[in-house]
Amino acid sequence: MKALVINCTLKKSPETSNTEALFRTVTEQLEEEGVEVDVVRAVDLDIAPGVVSEPVHEGDAWPDVHAKILASEILVIASPTWLGQPSSVAKRVLERMDAMLSETDDEGRPVAYNRVAGVVVTGNEDGAHHVIGEITGALQDIGYTIPGQAWTYWNQGPGPGPSFLEGGSGHDWSRKTGRAMAANLLGVARALAARPLGPPPQ
Repeated sequence: MKALVINCTLKKSPETSNTEALFRTVTEQLEEEGVEVDVVRAVDLDIAPGVVSEPVHEGDAWPDVHAKILASEILVIASPTWLGQPSSVAKRVLERMDAMLSETDDEGRPVAYNRVAGVVVTGNEDGAHHVIGEITGALQDIGYTIPGQAWTYWNQGPGPGPSFLEGGSGHDWSRKTGRAMAANLLGVARALAARPLGPPPQ
């Protein structure tokens, strides 16, 4: 079983990512269960705007990310919250994933069928539930199965404040919820592997 995390932080490597600090709770739990985990920090790559899986221009990194997505049964989109919204990087990723709506496998199933997805959100402001809803809604449209409680988040509350790694409260809750998220993602992924969905009726 393989999992891919797309970190949609605005910070390029090697700058510290609060979003990564939280999603590691999820990936550590998955790895303990034998899942092979890969991580993509999207902002480090040249991902062109567009709604196709093919390269938009020379050097466009999206086709490689798309291949990693299709090689994984579990997908986690991790995003900070800015102005109560998913990051611009997360929106760019979802726009490119839009092409998957028309992609099918050899049996005529949408390529996202029999795959599960979840969301990790950080931010020192309100808006985590909105970000979770935006991202999971898009992933469901594409065909992903979203298990119950397939998310975790941390935010400081209304107004500016310290980020996840700087302090504040709620860390234990966020980490506990992250471990539950990992268990739920893996449980449903295993169920779909045992009894996969067929192609939609015509």
